This record gives sequence, structure tokens and C-alpha cells, in this order.
Amino acid sequence: MKKALITGIDGQDGSYLAEFLLRKGYKVHGIVRRVAIEDPGYHLWRINHILDKIVIHPGSLESYASMFKIVEKVKPDECYHLAAQSFVSYSFEDEFSTLNTNINGTHFVLSAIKERAPKCKFYFAASSEMFGQAKETPQNETTAFHPRSPYGISKVAGFYLTQNYREAYDLFALSGILFNHESPRRGFEFVSRKISNAVAEIKLGVSNRLHLGNLNAKRDWGFAGDYVRAMWLMLQQDRPEDYVIATGKAHSVKEFAELAFDYAGLNWKKYTIIDKMLYRPSEINVLKGDSGKARKRLDWGPTVTFEGLVKMMVESDLDRVKKMHTKIKR
Repeated sequence: MKKALITGIDGQDGSYLAEFLLRKGYKVHGIVRRVAIEDPGYHLWRINHILDKIVIHPGSLESYASMFKIVEKVKPDECYHLAAQSFVSYSFEDEFSTLNTNINGTHFVLSAIKERAPKCKFYFAASSEMFGQAKETPQNETTAFHPRSPYGISKVAGFYLTQNYREAYDLFALSGILFNHESPRRGFEFVSRKISNAVAEIKLGVSNRLHLGNLNAKRDWGFAGDYVRAMWLMLQQDRPEDYVIATGKAHSVKEFAELAFDYAGLNWKKYTIIDKMLYRPSEINVLKGDSGKARKRLDWGPTVTFEGLVKMMVESDLDRVKKMHTKIKR
């Protein structure tokens, strides 16, 4: 039985990946912060339904000793490094902790694998934010990086750390450059979930306003469940190579909001307020990926459309908000 180690298993991608690997017959180990162990109801809600099927290890990405001990104990066949401070807007507010956690955390995991599990295949969760203000659209594996946020900078550093360990130490280490991927498990701070949650609350009379920033920013949005399948496929190849994972279609924040409100039978203009405070200090206008390499070599492609994704998220939040407020009324 193969053993997989997932950092950030309690996040959106980690939860979908854990489910996927369990179906594949893996023994799944996950790293979470100790505070998550102390309050699992709040922190582990995405994986509560599989806690009896996986092994959880409390650990800190900011501690090399912590990563070293876990890797030494598990000796995984595959490691998926997903954990990071991943909210771009927050990275502007606290760039020091974002850079420290994301860069050092990646370095610590790579070093621990080199020392204690050198045969382990390593996946680094890179990001389309590395492209930033790209000179070409769509972006692919050869597009130059021009990050426009501390988060994007930290991911570029992680990408090159992974590349260096591959070339210097002959590790099977690669990066998946994933464009925006969403789901009903997305954090509420992200604009996609912020919109779907607001639509549900407005529809059910819990709220009456949605504050948004730049409506014209365009992103390549896909379904997280599709993207974790690509992560696994990358590590099943004979050689470690980096891949862009995207739908190849970009939609604006305005389009996302309009579609979400339409699905609930609401007019988005009536409830949406443009808040200049929510604009990024340095904005990225368009991110759209070219996943031709992944489609050809991995036989990968998205199964959920943009419209299907928005509908999925709105339906899920409508159901959640309805249940939550039914309990409160009781």
C-alpha cells in the first residue's frame, strides 16, 4: 500500500486530494497545525467525515525539526505540499509571515524528504499568481514570471526551490502551476466563496449587501476536485516535470457575481457595493492558463464548467445557510 503525506490536508485541496487518494487505495497521512487538533470541529470541518480513515500529524511549517520528524516517521512514497498562507490580499497586510511561512515551509519539507525519504515523489503547489502581470495570454510552462504580490513572490521562490532540489539532488520533485480552483469547500475570504455565500444569505434574508473590489479582474476558474486529480497524475509519470493546470477560459469577477445572483433569481446590481478598499495595491488584470501539456501528456481535462461551478457553490451555500438558520430558530 502506497503512503501519501499531505501538508495542509485540512484545506480545500487537501480534503479533495485525501478523498481521491483513499479511493486509490493509499494510506493517507496529513499534517495540520496543532491548534486544529485542539478544535477539530472548527478547523477540520472539511475532513471530519474521513478522520477515521487517515492519520493526522500535528506540525508546524515554520519548524524544520517538526517537518523532519514527521517525514522520518511516515517515510512517504508521495508528498503533496499544499500548505501555505494562500490568501493573496492578506499577503499584502502581513508580507513577512507570508514569505517566511511559504518559503521556509517548502524548503523544510524538501530538505526533510532529501534526508529521510529520498525516493519520495514530491509535489509543490505552485500558483498562477506567479505569472502576475504576464506579457502573454494564455500563460503556459514557458511564460516568464512577474508576480505582483508577496504571495506570488513566495510561490516563485518555492517553484525554484523545488526545481533546484530536482536538479541538484535528483529528487522526483515537480510543481503544479494551478490556476484558480474553487468549490463549496473554499474559504470564505476568497472572492468566489464570498459571492456564493452572500447570494445565499441575501436570498434567505440573512443579509442584504455584498462588498466587492475590482469587478473587471479576470481569472481562469476551475473545480478543485478536478485539479487534485492532476496533482496525482503528475506524480505517476516516469519523469518529474512542471505542468500548468487550467480550463483555458477566463471570466471576470462581475461575470461570477452576475451568474451567481441570476441562479438565485436576484439582480446582482441591487445588492453589490464596489469597495475601493478591497482593491489590491498591485492588481492583476487577466490570468488565463494553457494546459495543453497536461491535456496531452497526462490525459487531463476539467469536467466541471464555469457555469457548473458557480451553480454548485451557490446551491451548497443555500443549503448550508438554510440549515444553519433553521437550527438557530429552533
